[in-house]
Amino acid sequence: MNTCPDGPTRTLCGLERIAEMVAGRRRTALLIDSGVVGSELVERIGSVLARAGARGSCTVLTGAGDLRGLDVLADALADAELVLGIGGGSLLDQAKLATLMRTNPDVRARITVPQRSGLVLLPPALVRGVPLVAVPTTLGTGSEVSGVVCLASPQGKRLVMGAGLRPQAAVLDPLATATLPGELLAEGVLEALFRVTSPYVGDLRDLPTEDALVEAVAERLVRLGHEVSRARRAGHRPDGRLRTDIARLSGHTHAEWLHFGREPYAVKGWLIANELSSALGVRKMTAVAALLPPLWRVIADGDERFGSARRLLRVWERLRTAGPVVLPADPARGMADLIDGWGIGRYVAAPARQLDCVARATVRAWGAGLPMLGELARGDVRALLAEAAGEPAALAAAPAT
Repeated sequence: MNTCPDGPTRTLCGLERIAEMVAGRRRTALLIDSGVVGSELVERIGSVLARAGARGSCTVLTGAGDLRGLDVLADALADAELVLGIGGGSLLDQAKLATLMRTNPDVRARITVPQRSGLVLLPPALVRGVPLVAVPTTLGTGSEVSGVVCLASPQGKRLVMGAGLRPQAAVLDPLATATLPGELLAEGVLEALFRVTSPYVGDLRDLPTEDALVEAVAERLVRLGHEVSRARRAGHRPDGRLRTDIARLSGHTHAEWLHFGREPYAVKGWLIANELSSALGVRKMTAVAALLPPLWRVIADGDERFGSARRLLRVWERLRTAGPVVLPADPARGMADLIDGWGIGRYVAAPARQLDCVARATVRAWGAGLPMLGELARGDVRALLAEAAGEPAALAAAPAT
């Protein structure tokens, strides 16, 4: 029997709110990221569960996981009445998929069917039979509220999407991000900013209500990013209020009300950046930071296959004035300055042959007849990758407007 209704994830603030979710459920399965084992966070959660009378198992997970590991995990959760995932985006992705596989065998069949597409769509009617509560220990992915999972496969990274993947609740608490390094805090803001602006810029149409919401969220994210940067330069750790604001706003970037009516495949930069990250073995946000200024350069120059120059200039005019110093009017140069000002590394190096392989893999998984890349061909992707890998020189030659 399906016991978890489909719907948006409830966002709860404070670890004590976990008690509301475990009430009446004795067998709780904890999935804990290896990076937070033995931490004050885990001890505090253990105390909350003990006071609520909950007992259960504890499984420590390391890395992004794979299908074999998900099978084992789904079996281990067979008797759980509630699953509590504590960790970053990779752990939460595993928790989301394993809990759905636990009562929906069709999920495994869908994610293992031979296909070249990097996208797997799950039926909207699928729901998990056990509640999942997510406690995110990183910022930016928003995995704790999203219906999206990244899964490593022999064919490369796949994106699995379905409303049933959304956790039933997300619990935000400053303690969960208390030890997160400053660079990762800044990267988390950039990730949320890229996620909210990509559909906006990639869609050629105006949607006045949704556009206004996106612009407001993006501007607020830039202001929060500047706060993180200011604290880091002063040698201070960004406080709990700031970290919680970033977490809440990052979650909002996944909300349907923000993107209602938007072109569904207006996020081509995300797809290319993910392939670049996987191929080079660098963090996703390092790849995004390297790709974003060249991507905005191509769009600003008028290539509408990547997005709208008019809409990019409109949102950038608002974002560039949201900090202590007005950034350049040129979106590509201005974004490069913003990324550098936030202390985020944005340089990647790769030989030409490797970039050829990335372009080929990107088009195979997302283009060449598939709708995600639209009219973009291998040469278009390869040219953008070349600019990302040699981007400082390209930006130096850009007009300093």
